[in-house]
Amino acid sequence: MIFDVMTLFPELVDRITGESIIGRARASGAIEVRTHNIRDYSEDKHRRVDDTPYGGGMGMLMAAPPIYRCYENIRKNQKGSSLCVFMSAQGKVLDQKDAIELARYDNITILCGHYEGVDRRIVDEIVDREISIGDYVLTGGELPACVLIDVVSRMCKGVLSSEECFENESIYGGVLEYPQYTRPEEFMGRKVPDVLLSGDHKKIEQWRREAALELTAANRPDLL
Repeated sequence: MIFDVMTLFPELVDRITGESIIGRARASGAIEVRTHNIRDYSEDKHRRVDDTPYGGGMGMLMAAPPIYRCYENIRKNQKGSSLCVFMSAQGKVLDQKDAIELARYDNITILCGHYEGVDRRIVDEIVDREISIGDYVLTGGELPACVLIDVVSRMCKGVLSSEECFENESIYGGVLEYPQYTRPEEFMGRKVPDVLLSGDHKKIEQWRREAALELTAANRPDLL
């Protein structure tokens, strides 16, 4: 899987995706994250990529031409299936089903907006899907892009040790994950459930299924 990120702050994306599991996946070649500075495609001598919006209004808007030139350069170097995603508060809120679908592509190009957004014509021209990570507004699309990369990458071959690492997790299977415990057996007067210490794997699996349903009913009844 190759992620191409069109951004004004490539260092931010590289820094976040260069750490932990995703960082190791990049280092091993399981995934590739390529950042592209949109300013490099500006024809303005000051590398400007924004302008005032037609009709007036607060703030500046990212112009279409630099983004399009950046996108063209990316596309000519891609092979296999590809999708262009715009991280936008107007998009569908990302869920696990979306992540599973996106993980099937060979290339995902991500556009990160800034300022008051981007010229709508570039969205209409190159974007296949608008995606949000929640019903709130951030100062830019870089953090949402990193979230998308993380969510999708975890299902790519070679990123995690096995598919079991994500198949039993919260949301993926349709309910929240069961509660988990580690040493010590007692902490602040709270003890690990006896069934988990029993060694009876059949009873443990049954307890986990029931505990997952109880937790889902209490915290996310909308999933049931």
